[in-house]
Amino acid sequence: MKKELKNAFGRVFLTIEADTRNRWVHVNWMGYLTADNIKTGAGAYIEVMQQAEFNCVLNDTRLILGTWDHSLDWVIYEWAPKAAAAGLKHFAMITTPESFGDSSAAKFHKELKAFEAALFDNRPEAETWLKGKALSNK
Repeated sequence: MKKELKNAFGRVFLTIEADTRNRWVHVNWMGYLTADNIKTGAGAYIEVMQQAEFNCVLNDTRLILGTWDHSLDWVIYEWAPKAAAAGLKHFAMITTPESFGDSSAAKFHKELKAFEAALFDNRPEAETWLKGKALSNK
């Protein structure tokens, strides 16, 4: 079942879905993201991951408008260690090359130490990488 989170204007900024066949949580971010949206969304999909007893996330950021640098320190130094403690081990992030969101993702990937992450510019490659991780964790 797909869960949708909406911003203060009633627009969806994140969808979350537990993919039981592939054993990961698929999240799709969209629009302009505030710090509050990121905190709420990141917490929500980790809850779904724990409930499903998965340790992999397919994180699609291609529909984000603008950068999320304003939340980068929080994501790396606060959220990531908590997500790892909650069971997150493998994180595939899909970005749009040469976009503001891709710039934030590259900084995230460079600084992240809490769990394994990889960046991709298309979904099939991200899924292939993550399938190998998810299947080895069954």
